[in-house]
Amino acid sequence: MNRYINHHKPGLFLLCLCASIHLFAQSKVGTTGVPFLGISIGPRATAMGSAFTAMTSDATSIYYNPGGFVQNPQSQFYVVHTNWLVGTSLNWVGLSLKLNPVNAIGVSVTQLNYGDDEDVTTVEQPEGTGEKWGASDICASLSYSRLLTDRFSIGGSVKYIQQKIWNESATAFALDLGMLFVTEFNDMRLGMSISNFGTDIQMEGRDLLKRVDLDPETIGHNETIVSRLKTDRWPLPIFFRVGVAMDVIRTDFLQCTMALDALRPSDNTEVLNAGTEIGLMKMVFLRGGYKSLFREDSEEGLTFGAGFRLPVQNMMTIHMDYTLADFGLFDDIHMVAIGIQF
Repeated sequence: MNRYINHHKPGLFLLCLCASIHLFAQSKVGTTGVPFLGISIGPRATAMGSAFTAMTSDATSIYYNPGGFVQNPQSQFYVVHTNWLVGTSLNWVGLSLKLNPVNAIGVSVTQLNYGDDEDVTTVEQPEGTGEKWGASDICASLSYSRLLTDRFSIGGSVKYIQQKIWNESATAFALDLGMLFVTEFNDMRLGMSISNFGTDIQMEGRDLLKRVDLDPETIGHNETIVSRLKTDRWPLPIFFRVGVAMDVIRTDFLQCTMALDALRPSDNTEVLNAGTEIGLMKMVFLRGGYKSLFREDSEEGLTFGAGFRLPVQNMMTIHMDYTLADFGLFDDIHMVAIGIQF
């Protein structure tokens, strides 16, 4: 029996991966804060339908699975820009640094930009008060990944999260954990991660301070007691990912990688993400995928992308990637990135 189970481990893993999507499916939209943490990072991963939990050769694996980026044989610095929804933009900067063959550290910063600051207007001053207001979301992380064996690695990230709108802000701290295992079956990779396990987030700021008269029927008391409007606390969106990836074709001229992820978020229904990457001479890459399979009324869907690797001196490589993602009723999402591997 044990020999049978060991021989069929890959098939059993895929069966569990697909079956998990249909368990406990329910809508939980609007039950968490800081939704920008769920935006896919990186044109390579996005082009593959965000099926990236078991992928390793990209600095953006810090976001999807911090247990895997140590298995990238080189260090990488990567900068990503995304034209996000309704005029916003998402920027990501990351560095995965190999300390030695079994240890690696990573740092990354994610910023959601809501656009230029706007004029503050009131009923009394409809043309503007002379003040400006703006909004931004930021997440900074410090990661560590370690090889425990030549095929198994673990890792984690500590994250600082901040949301700000005008004079109000909210902060939280979170932890990501992940692991990656390379099987003996054609080096098929199995990955698992949990993201954003941390503190609740709550808006606070000077605009929530108001003067009130606790008893307007009585005179001779303090009519301008300072009070604070209480805002609700919101949990962070937790993402549980399980993924598999394998090079189904691997030659010096052609390489084809297929990947499949099961994603269970705490603020939405479960989905499958699937993607493929085709590489020619390890220099030109074509990618395609589908995001949010089995989610009803999802605006996400097909994704396409391409990438180039330009070798330079001293084992250094320049990376350039682009992705176009369909977003239904919204405009298409465009994502570009440039990086250097060393």
